[in-house]
Amino acid sequence: MAKLINLTINGTPVTVPAGTLVVDAAKKIGIDIPVFCYHPKMEPVGMCRQCLVEIGRPMVDRATGQPVLNEDGSPKLQFMPKLETACTNPVSEGMAVFTETAKAKSGQKEILELLLTSHPLDCPVCDKGGECPLQNLTMEHAADESRFIFDEKHRAEKHVPLGDLIFLDRERCIQCARCIRFQDIIAGEPVLGFYQRGRNTDIVTYGEPGFDSIFSGNTSDICPVGALTTADFRFGARPWELKQAASVCSQCPVGCNVTFNVRREAKAGGGYVIKRVMPRQNEQVNEIWMCDKGRFAGYQYTEAESRLMATPAGLDAAVGQAVAKLVESQSETVFLASGRLANEDLFTLKQLAAALHAKTYLYTQHGGGEFTTAYGLTSGADLGALGKGDTVLVAASDLYNEAPLWHLRLKAAAQRGATLIVAAARATKLDEFASFVVRYAYGDEVATIQALPAKDKIGEAIKNANNLMIFYGSDGLGLAGTTALAQSCAELFSISPVSQLTGSPVSQSASFPVEQLTGKPEDRTTEQPEDRTTEQPENRTTRKSNTGLIGVWSTPNQQGALEMGFRPAENLAAELAGKTVYVIAADPAGDDPALAEALKAAKTVIAQDILTTKTVKLADVVLPAAAFTEREGTYTNGERRVQRFYPAVPTRPGTKADFALLAEVAKGCGIALEGRSPLLVMNRLSTAEPAFSGVSYETLSQPAEQWPLIGRSDLYYGGTSYENKLGLGVTLALQPKADRQSSTVSGLRPKENEFLAVPVTKLYDLGATVAPAKLLSAHIERSAVAALHPVTVEKLGLGAGDQLSVEINGAQFTFRAALDASISTGVVLIPRSMGLAISAPALVKLHAAEKA
Repeated sequence: MAKLINLTINGTPVTVPAGTLVVDAAKKIGIDIPVFCYHPKMEPVGMCRQCLVEIGRPMVDRATGQPVLNEDGSPKLQFMPKLETACTNPVSEGMAVFTETAKAKSGQKEILELLLTSHPLDCPVCDKGGECPLQNLTMEHAADESRFIFDEKHRAEKHVPLGDLIFLDRERCIQCARCIRFQDIIAGEPVLGFYQRGRNTDIVTYGEPGFDSIFSGNTSDICPVGALTTADFRFGARPWELKQAASVCSQCPVGCNVTFNVRREAKAGGGYVIKRVMPRQNEQVNEIWMCDKGRFAGYQYTEAESRLMATPAGLDAAVGQAVAKLVESQSETVFLASGRLANEDLFTLKQLAAALHAKTYLYTQHGGGEFTTAYGLTSGADLGALGKGDTVLVAASDLYNEAPLWHLRLKAAAQRGATLIVAAARATKLDEFASFVVRYAYGDEVATIQALPAKDKIGEAIKNANNLMIFYGSDGLGLAGTTALAQSCAELFSISPVSQLTGSPVSQSASFPVEQLTGKPEDRTTEQPEDRTTEQPENRTTRKSNTGLIGVWSTPNQQGALEMGFRPAENLAAELAGKTVYVIAADPAGDDPALAEALKAAKTVIAQDILTTKTVKLADVVLPAAAFTEREGTYTNGERRVQRFYPAVPTRPGTKADFALLAEVAKGCGIALEGRSPLLVMNRLSTAEPAFSGVSYETLSQPAEQWPLIGRSDLYYGGTSYENKLGLGVTLALQPKADRQSSTVSGLRPKENEFLAVPVTKLYDLGATVAPAKLLSAHIERSAVAALHPVTVEKLGLGAGDQLSVEINGAQFTFRAALDASISTGVVLIPRSMGLAISAPALVKLHAAEKA
C-alpha cells in the first residue's frame, strides 16, 4: 500500500497517497485549480502555466534534521520566490498549498491574458461555446479589458481538415499539446505534432491519409478550446440546447459507455434527433475514451433510409400473420437470433421457443461460448488494474480492429508491466507492446496455444501469473476453429494457480511446436519447443477477479446470449431447410448465398429487424423493430458485465422493442409473456437464469464515484466526457462448465494454383451497422482490400492497389491488393462483410482482374 502524505490546501487538511500531484490532491477535496495542458490521464508537462499556486514546505534544520518551528509551535514554511505549477509538483509531508492568494490569482490572470492575445473573438460562433474551459476561466479569472492592441492579434488559417473526421482552427489553438500527447501516449499513434515556433506554432498531421487514427475523436473531447472539432457536430448545435441520454455502444463486445446528445429540430418535424455521441466515464470498461467507429457510426444506422416502419394497423396484421405461421408449425420452427438483441429480447425469445418446443440458434460463426460462461471474468474485474506480475494472452485476434478499447487498455497494461503475449498468424498493432509475439501458420492455432506452457519464459509467465487473462478471437477461423481454440485457451487456466476451475478439469492434449517466438527488443528470443504433454492439474480453490477467458465477439451482446444457453448451429443451412424460420436482428441471406438458398427452401420466413435487409426482402412476414436508441434494455459485454442503456429518441411509428413484439406474438399463440416493460422482463430473467441472479435495473443503475472526477463543471480538468450517474454495471456469476471432449481442427492446405483465403475483421466494413455512416465512407473504402505477401503479389503480376480477382465456388469477387509481409505466401486475407461471403478458411484461386 502506498505511503500516505498529509498536507493542507487553502487551510483544508487532505491525506493522499505519495506521488499524488498537487492539482489532483486539491481535486479530491473539491478545490479546482485551473489547468489547460494537464490531463489526469496523461503525465504532466507544465506547458501552459495556468495552474500557478503558492507552495510552502516545512523548513528543516540542516544540522539536526528536525523541522524548524514557529513561536506557536507550528512548522515554519519556506516558499519559492515565484509561483509553482500544481500539475508538476507531487505532494510532500506538511506541504501547504495556497490557490486563492492575491499572488496566485494574479499569476493565473496574467497567463489567461497572454493566451487571449493570440485567441480570436469567436465565442458567438465557436462550437465549443457553452462547454469551453477557456471561456469559463476567462469569465472567472481574466481582466475585463485587454491591454493588447486588437490589430496585432494573431491571424491563422481556420477550418483546416486534419483528416476526414477532425477539423482544426489554428487561431484558437493554445498549444497545450493535449491532442499530440493523447495520440502519442494513450492511443500509441503519434500522427500529430507541432510545426514552426512561437506564435506561428501549428498542429500538423503526419502521414497519409491525414490524422490516421481510430481514436481521433477523443482529441476533440480533451481539447480545452474550440481548436479541434468533429465533422459530424461542428456548426450543428449549442451544448446548452442538448439533452443527454445514457447508453452503451452497440458496435463491438467492449460495451463502451456513451452519452447521446439530442435536441428537437425542425427538419425532423419538431422531433428529437441525435446530434453527437460522447464517451461516458466507466473506468472499468472504457475509462473516458471511445473509438471513431462508435462515435461516427454508433447510431447512424438507426436513421438509415432502409429503416423498417409500418402503420399501427399494418404492424398488428403482421403480428397476426406471424402467429398463424407459428401455430401451424409449432415444433417445426427454428428461431435464429443474433447478439445485437438485448438481454430482455433474448430471454423473451427463449421463453417463446420453449413454449413452442422450437429450436433456437445463435447467428454467429464464433464458437466457444460454453467456455467463456464457465471461465470468464468475475466480479471486480478491471483491465485497468492489470500490471506487473499479471499475464495477458491475445490469441487469433486483432483487437485494434475488433475491439479497439481493449487494444487501448491492454497496451496500457503492458506499459504498466504486465506480460503481454500476442499469438497470431499475422502482424497486429498490439505486437509493438507485447513481451512475446508468437507466429504460427493459419490452421495451427490450437497446436500453438497448447505448446505455450512448454516454453521457458512464456510458460513461466502463464504458470506464475498473479492474474491470467486470455482473449481469443476469430482471425482466420470459423465456428469449429474458434470452438477448438476456446477450449485450448481454457486449458491454460489449469496450469495457473490463479484460477478456480468449475466442474471437472478441461481435458489436456499434447503440445506442438511453435514456429517462432519473439520478444521485446531488449528481451528478444527464438526457441524450439520440446514436444511434451501438459501435466493433468488438480482443481484450484482460489480465483482472482482479473483472471478469465474473453471472447472477442462481433456483436455487443453475444455474451448475454451465451449466458442464456443460445448456441450456434454447426450446419445452419441444413437446420433451416423446410422449416418455419423466425429470424431476429440477423441477415443470413445477405451474409451468405448458401443461407439465402436455405431460406428460399424454408416453409416460411418471418423476419424481425430494424433495417430492410436481404433476409427481410425474402421474408413472408416482416415485423419492424425499434432501435436500441429508441428503447431501454441491457447488454452483456465480453467481460460479462451487464450494462443498462436508455432511450435517446422516441420510438418510430409502427415499431416496437423486440421483446414487446415477441410478447405480442406469444400472446396470439396463447402464451403469456411479459411485454409491458424491460424492467419487468429483467425481473423474470434474473429469477430464471442462474447467471443473472441478483441483477436488476436497480443494481445496474447504482452510481459510484470514480477517479479521476470527470464531466463536472470544471471541464478544463478532464474534458467533455460525461460523468456516469446511471450505473457502472454488474458482472455475472460463473456457470458450471459443460463437459467436452478435446477437439482439433485440421487446417486446409492449398494445392497448386490455389490459395488459402482466411476471413479477417476490419474496423470499418460494409456491415449494416457501419455502412450508413457517410463520414466513414473513405475509411470503409480503404479497408476493402485483400492482403497478400509481397512475393505473391509479384508472382501474380500485380502491385499494391491493383485489382485482384478472387474466385471461390465458381463466383468471382474483386478487391484491391494490399501488401502484408507477415503472412505466408500461400495465404490471402479477405475482410469480412465486404461483399465476399467467407466465414471460415476456404481454398480460392487468384489472378489479376481484367481491366475495364
